Amino acid sequence: QVQLVESGGGLVQAGGSLRLFCAVSGRSFSRHAMGWFRQAPGKEREIVAAIGRNGGSTYYGDSVKGRFTISRDNAKNTVYLQMNSLKPEDTAVYYCAASSTLLGTAIRQASGYEYWGQGTQVTVSS
Repeated sequence: QVQLVESGGGLVQAGGSLRLFCAVSGRSFSRHAMGWFRQAPGKEREIVAAIGRNGGSTYYGDSVKGRFTISRDNAKNTVYLQMNSLKPEDTAVYYCAASSTLLGTAIRQASGYEYWGQGTQVTVSS
């Protein structure tokens, strides 16, 4: 069983930065692809970023490319999302997710993630 706990969310002004953390407990963190997703009120969940098991492959949603960076530390069982140049439209609940099956370009597929955290709120004021 894999458990995920997100932290680092909060309120920030437009143009500011936040760093999200996802602490993962359970076995074989390094054998899971990791993803960050977000859902704003009244909108569908969308992928923000994803990273392969060893960090060699990454994927970013079009709306965050060049502003957000995903990374992982397999020694600390933690995945990070550095968010810069935040915009009001980035306001959402951000979820961390883990997949034991997704590889390569498939890490962008939300349906392939078996484990999900409870989410952390990010609010960007204008």
